[in-house]
Amino acid sequence: MQQTVYTASPESQQIHVWRLNDEGTLTLVQVVDVPGQVQPMVVSPDKRFLYVGVRPEFRVLAYRIAPEDGALTFTAEAPLSGSPTHISTDRQGRFLFTASYNAGSVSVTPLNDGLPGEITALVDGLDGCHSANISPDNATLWVPALKQDRICLFTLGDDGQLTAQTPAEVTTVEGAGPRHMAFHPNQQYAYCVNELNGSVDVWQLSNAHGQIECVQTLDMMPADFADTRWAADIHITPDGRHLYTCDRTASIVTIFSVSEDGSVLAVEGYQPTETQPRGFNIDHSGKYLIAAGQKSHHIALYAIQGAQGLLEEKGRYAVGQGPMWVVVHAH
Repeated sequence: MQQTVYTASPESQQIHVWRLNDEGTLTLVQVVDVPGQVQPMVVSPDKRFLYVGVRPEFRVLAYRIAPEDGALTFTAEAPLSGSPTHISTDRQGRFLFTASYNAGSVSVTPLNDGLPGEITALVDGLDGCHSANISPDNATLWVPALKQDRICLFTLGDDGQLTAQTPAEVTTVEGAGPRHMAFHPNQQYAYCVNELNGSVDVWQLSNAHGQIECVQTLDMMPADFADTRWAADIHITPDGRHLYTCDRTASIVTIFSVSEDGSVLAVEGYQPTETQPRGFNIDHSGKYLIAAGQKSHHIALYAIQGAQGLLEEKGRYAVGQGPMWVVVHAH
């Protein structure tokens, strides 16, 4: 398996393309100058395209991915209704979802043979909308509204329309600020990192009564941390054994172990990392974690070690200015 790492640096309007080598090093393949401040990115399910959201002229750009080395070629673009904070696709690659924090909305863009078209669905009133996360069965879109302490639940129709479910939302504790999510590979649990109170909620997707239930909330910050909490990102290893979150004020990655069934998290440790880690990701083998320092203008590569999933730094690399998004592509 070859793997390519893409890092987005909005301040210098660049995407850096790296080859992830088996021994845990990165080799620079390409630097792409992007027409705008590039922020969120996602690879299409069929691995043919990288979609990126840009501002201040709100658009999604589609780059064709070269199968040999992961290099990018600009292919198409389409307008967006608000500043893109997070983008994702459904699991069949038919629709692109864009969450906009500033616009308080989530939009749906159809993908025709991988290329984005005009927006066909838009839901607003989602104050601080920070991500859109399709469930493992491709049926439910989870949309955290950070400023409203709720995650809205929509049924994705075959035509890409979003219909509020019953119940239409789940709520966090007041002041949590739900932000980004990850799903356990067994499809029974979801995890949401809460930006404002520095916690992680474990959501059981269907309990004995067929309802969504929060079964655990865990503090992700060290006991002696007394500064402003500012959590950012969350990812789980492909085998579901280890979960990671990051906090930008403390510049740490928090390491969790996950119970075999996915229902219980335990903090295993804290890894100091690049200054203000806005985004990170895990490779497809579950062996490496790559974190981006928004204020250090570097990325750091870590090996995931042992039963606890602790991190060992393997190297750090200069990228563009203000890196904030990391995507790993397997081909």
